[in-house]
Amino acid sequence: MSVDSPETSPVGHERSNWETYKRLLAYVKPFWLAFTLAVIGNVIYAAASTGMAAAMEYVITAIENPTEQNRILLTGLIVGVFAFRGLGTFMSQYFISYVGRQVINALRTEVFDRLLTLPSRYFDDNAAGRLVSKLTFNVEQVAEATTNAITISLREGLTIVGLLGFMLYTNWKLTLVFIAVGPIIGFVVSYASKRFRKLSQRIQGSMGDITHVASESISGYRVVRTFGGEDYERQRFGDVSQRNLTQSLKLASAQAISVPVIQVLVAFAIAALVWTMLAPGIRGEMSTGELVAFITAATTMAKPIRQVTSVHAKIQKGVAAADDVFSTMDEKPEEDKGTYAPARVKGDIEFANVAFRYRDQLDNVLEDINISIPAGQSVALVGRSGSGKSTLVSLLPRFYEYSDGDVQIDGHSLKEYRLDALRAQIALVTQSVVLFNDTIAANIAYGALRDCSREAIRDAAAKAHALEFIDRMPEGLDTMIGDNGVMLSGGQRQRLAIARALLKDAPILILDEATSALDTESERHIQAALDTVMEGRTTLVIAHRLSTIENADRILVMDAGRIIESGRHDELLASGGAYAQLHQMQFSEPA
Repeated sequence: MSVDSPETSPVGHERSNWETYKRLLAYVKPFWLAFTLAVIGNVIYAAASTGMAAAMEYVITAIENPTEQNRILLTGLIVGVFAFRGLGTFMSQYFISYVGRQVINALRTEVFDRLLTLPSRYFDDNAAGRLVSKLTFNVEQVAEATTNAITISLREGLTIVGLLGFMLYTNWKLTLVFIAVGPIIGFVVSYASKRFRKLSQRIQGSMGDITHVASESISGYRVVRTFGGEDYERQRFGDVSQRNLTQSLKLASAQAISVPVIQVLVAFAIAALVWTMLAPGIRGEMSTGELVAFITAATTMAKPIRQVTSVHAKIQKGVAAADDVFSTMDEKPEEDKGTYAPARVKGDIEFANVAFRYRDQLDNVLEDINISIPAGQSVALVGRSGSGKSTLVSLLPRFYEYSDGDVQIDGHSLKEYRLDALRAQIALVTQSVVLFNDTIAANIAYGALRDCSREAIRDAAAKAHALEFIDRMPEGLDTMIGDNGVMLSGGQRQRLAIARALLKDAPILILDEATSALDTESERHIQAALDTVMEGRTTLVIAHRLSTIENADRILVMDAGRIIESGRHDELLASGGAYAQLHQMQFSEPA
């Protein structure tokens, strides 16, 4: 469910506790009815707790005058007060938990929605494990602030107010003696709160590190075991886990110290109260029953004061977690100001004086790129690793925004296109295939393709030469393939990615090392399929194996972010330049 975000603070701005908490409470608004019922439950609980202290006067009276009427009245009073308090406890705990889980669901959904719209650079800057930790651990910490913390603060806070009201009504002079210690308690709570928040932020950072290291080790277990990295990974995990332990123990010690300090201060207040009330001038006309009720109210207040002050650790954890979660939600999504949304483009592509550099780099990664690709033409990009080939094709779907110049499709700048409409025109196959823990059919017909017919899926799989292994699977297209296709070989995974691109039937096709994971025979089959699917489509092919791009309409040779040669295969060989040298290196026989 979607919740309207309140005013957001700039990213990186250190929000105050109240700013963050106020923003968090804005998520409670849609569930105001349940929240109101929880507040009513807390009022009932506080009234019952105050009533128990006030009832001590009647208990003393009943003991001094044990009449039949007093016996019935007293037993009924005890049962009634506890039943009343039980009703309040149920209402406060259930309804505040309902609100808390709804808030968590709304926050988690909103953070995930924001992650789906953030630019590529955000994922370059933030490890996947840390982002997962935000969605899991940090959001759960927010639950503590919105459920347990609010319940305890309201319930025990109202109890304190009720008991203080009763004490003031009974004897205001004695009550003033008791509350004189209040400012000292406030100072202790304020100091502890700052400490709790700082430690909570460190704990969340260390939890992100734990998730990051664990996810890397688990997903890369084959490399870890092959290269004997077990001891290194144990050390790495042990270090981040130890940091988390250290910060958690510091938080526990701060919490453990603050609670008894406050209890001792309350004890001093009660002792001063008892000492003062023995003075006849202060006691006044109070009866024994009233005195006992007054002292009971004062001593009963010790527990709610302890609870309210100890809950600050939970509140600070939740506020620190909410601050971190909000920082992700405040990140600017991909710029999507375009309005042009054609059903299908022809596929004319124009790069005009394009330059690109990554955010924190001084030098351009791409410089002075000028390419004109007519619709339906295939263009191959070759060159050494790091020459800028993959970066260049990443500009087309606007995974990165070019720094200078312009890129156009059918005469319209990429920035004129609506992002979803632009990406609908492009099919992409990369060397690092991404598959999902789902069936083969769901992986081929992924996302916007999920409504494609079974026949269309089989046809795409057949063209990608994937049916030969799919039909041998126990459940065919309905076979689950595990996390990132772990049940398949590299070549099989690559063919599923090609089948997905074939099924999309987009007018522009990007093949980034699409045949890199295939053996020679599979590559020959796939190349034939790719030659077919490339017909009538504008295709950009990145390849290290020059044999796969000999039939391209044009070959561009890149070096250090620039295009240094352009032409057909035969022309480039005849010119004896960089392409001819690359070709000779790949095809010359070893001496």
